[in-house]
Amino acid sequence: MTRTTNDQPAGGAAAIAAAPLVPDPAVGGRRRPSGGIVPVLAFAGIVVAVMQTLLVPVIKDLPVLLNTTPGNATWVLTATLLAGAVATPIMGRLGDLNGKRRMLLTSLAIMVVGSLVCGFTDDLVTMIVGRALQGFAMGAIPLGIGLMRDGLPRERLGAAMGLMSSSIGVGGGLALPVAALVAQHADWHTLFFGAAGLGVLSMLLTLLVVPETAVRAEGRFDVAGALGLSAGLVALLLPLTKGSDWGWGSPTTLGLFGLAVLILVLWGVLELRLPDPLVDLRTTARREVLLTNLASITVGVAFYAVSLVLPQLLQLPTSTGYGLGRSMVVAGLCMAPLGLTMMCVAPLYARIAARRGPKVSLILGMLVIAIGYGAGLGLMTAAWQTVIIAVVIGAGIGLAYSSLPALIIGAVDPSETGAANGLNTLMRSIGTSVSSAVIGMVLAHMSTGARGVTVPTMAGFRVSFLIATAAVLVGVALASFLPSQRKASRPALVAQSPDGTAAAEHHSAEVTARVADRTAARATDHVTGFRGRVADTSGAPVPGASITLIDRQGRQAGVTTAGADGRYALDAPAAGAYVLTAAAPGHRPHAAAATYRGADASTRVDLILTGTGRLHGTLFGGPEGTRLVGGSIVVTDAGGDVVARATSGAEGDWEAGQLPPGTYTLVLSAPGHRPQARPWELSGGESERLDARLQPAATVRGTVRGPGGRPLADAAVTLVEDGTVAGHTVTGPDGVFAFSELSGSHYTLTAAGYPPHAAPISLTGGAHALLDLELAQPPSATG
Repeated sequence: MTRTTNDQPAGGAAAIAAAPLVPDPAVGGRRRPSGGIVPVLAFAGIVVAVMQTLLVPVIKDLPVLLNTTPGNATWVLTATLLAGAVATPIMGRLGDLNGKRRMLLTSLAIMVVGSLVCGFTDDLVTMIVGRALQGFAMGAIPLGIGLMRDGLPRERLGAAMGLMSSSIGVGGGLALPVAALVAQHADWHTLFFGAAGLGVLSMLLTLLVVPETAVRAEGRFDVAGALGLSAGLVALLLPLTKGSDWGWGSPTTLGLFGLAVLILVLWGVLELRLPDPLVDLRTTARREVLLTNLASITVGVAFYAVSLVLPQLLQLPTSTGYGLGRSMVVAGLCMAPLGLTMMCVAPLYARIAARRGPKVSLILGMLVIAIGYGAGLGLMTAAWQTVIIAVVIGAGIGLAYSSLPALIIGAVDPSETGAANGLNTLMRSIGTSVSSAVIGMVLAHMSTGARGVTVPTMAGFRVSFLIATAAVLVGVALASFLPSQRKASRPALVAQSPDGTAAAEHHSAEVTARVADRTAARATDHVTGFRGRVADTSGAPVPGASITLIDRQGRQAGVTTAGADGRYALDAPAAGAYVLTAAAPGHRPHAAAATYRGADASTRVDLILTGTGRLHGTLFGGPEGTRLVGGSIVVTDAGGDVVARATSGAEGDWEAGQLPPGTYTLVLSAPGHRPQARPWELSGGESERLDARLQPAATVRGTVRGPGGRPLADAAVTLVEDGTVAGHTVTGPDGVFAFSELSGSHYTLTAAGYPPHAAPISLTGGAHALLDLELAQPPSATG
């Protein structure tokens, strides 16, 4: 499958092969111990969530506590939102350039300083400054995900990223009731001192447990891009958060929206022209990245809607006719299952993503959210009903949030994971801001008076739930256009030699692909030869694929490695006919004929690789399920041809690799057991497991005896199953006969005599039978 077109560039791609290698923690297939990385990084995410949630119990009291107006008091919350939105992509990019652990510690340190500033002040301006410093901790989420991507083995990465991505909800759900208790029984500044203590503890654990990654991005930090993005985000988020106070049609609100559009457009033009942009917009514009980020906004809308509606419903007085009249502490306890469920579904996400891919788990999560909001329309009359809503919506949000970083990581270069996940986290924050603005406006317009206070109506709560449902269904529609992918991580090593040579060679190719990606992206427009893209049958890029150029004499004319987006470029020595070959682990190699016409023109050749899969499993046998050693596994294709063979090892384990997707039949057998045939549909691209248990084969043996019990030699013994001869033998001098490896259940055993003698046999569950046959008269000569 090859597409060939002609284009007009100029220049060469020699810089790709000469790019320096970037070290990685897994050189030689060895990694530093990673046992404590996941809980420590997840704890950092929970600390960030606590920082965001700690002021919720005292929001209504802030004007009095800070001696200011309600309008000014809201800046204490707005400052954290703005600082977090600005810091998230910036800290992610700095982590890619300078080390993710270093920037994670920096984010936590800034949060600790901000917490201490807030803890020692009652001044509004100082409090706003401290809360802005606290907002810098938001960068910990993408940095933690990047550290997991660089430091964990692939089999643990899915669940770990799911837990890290969900930690923001986990911390919020757990912190709300605790913060309410502290606010009721202690000075409200204690909340900030507690956040500072948690931040210091998180820093110490990170220093002790989390190793720094050696993966680095090339280039310099884009200061102009950071300033432009910051200005654009502030201009966008300010009217979103303050629009209800200023008026959505006010000149200030409309002017800031217009200014945001202008700044972000100019910023985008600048980023496209820079060699090392803060955000690679070309990567961001890829279908898988763009759709994932758009879906993130809708999930953010849905996540924040339940946090706005349920606490208010729980705390409204019963005199309204629909309020549940609960305290802030009880309301927090009813909301706690939202975060706990998000944490609990992380392992479930890993299982679903491993089998079906993160796209399926994202769609499933958003559908569960929609079900939760739909059920919530009729479950608002008791506190226990709000707990059910929180559990269902929390499960859906946990699945959706866990899927987002996996989709991003699967679509970008490893050296860009920090910045890419930072941008994705920013999209979630924009979603929560939109949710706050829209639902806040709905609840303000659909309100009624109760004891001189304006409160939302039940109709307003239901409309808010309908808005969240509509948002998440839009997310489902967007996610349905994502390319299907079976794995969130990069292609894994298929085989490894005992000395680790194969692992080192694969790692070298992978690192070369990382470093060469950006160079290849620029060089493909300046090639006098061939250029194109290596992709699999679903259209997803195949990073690290080896492309070789062979001339008509069969000599190698060039070789290169595809970048993270699958692009490659190869100079041709002269005009003429060539053959391009592409190969990658987990895929079948592909060759394509192409012609280079010369005259500084390039020929585009896109190479499509068919993924291969691996089958592995364990062979068991006998009534106790013992692991079988030396068992045979034969794989045949749809045409009946044998395509792979394997033998079970010391632990009964076996593996058959490099199989293209398709329908297969596996024949499993072992000495002393009945053979078994199993059909299997192999999707390719991921190792699939098939465990099998063989039933033991039966044995029939005995002795043919004549009158007086004398053993008869040369007696003909026949074993018949359903009228068909299953075995035949002639006894020796001792009259002994035996039939083994029997897989049926019912047989008839006959011996030639005068008259012949027949005996029925029933074999069940692999039983063995011992049967002596007596003939009435010895055979005449040979029986």
